[in-house]
Amino acid sequence: MKRDLMDIVCCPLDKHDLELDVEDEEDGEVVSGTLTCTDCGETYPIEDGIPNLLPPDMREETPA
Repeated sequence: MKRDLMDIVCCPLDKHDLELDVEDEEDGEVVSGTLTCTDCGETYPIEDGIPNLLPPDMREETPA
């Protein structure tokens, strides 16, 4: 995920801003981490460079 995407993404539940927490970054792109809503506190995972912005009840949990 490119950091520039932060300018256009928002929480799908309440449309507030998301805060980026990077766990792994490669060549200037976020490979893994989380996006957290600044209002409701819901978190959205970033896995393999892809942010999962589905609402929590629609996500398919991946086994650890």
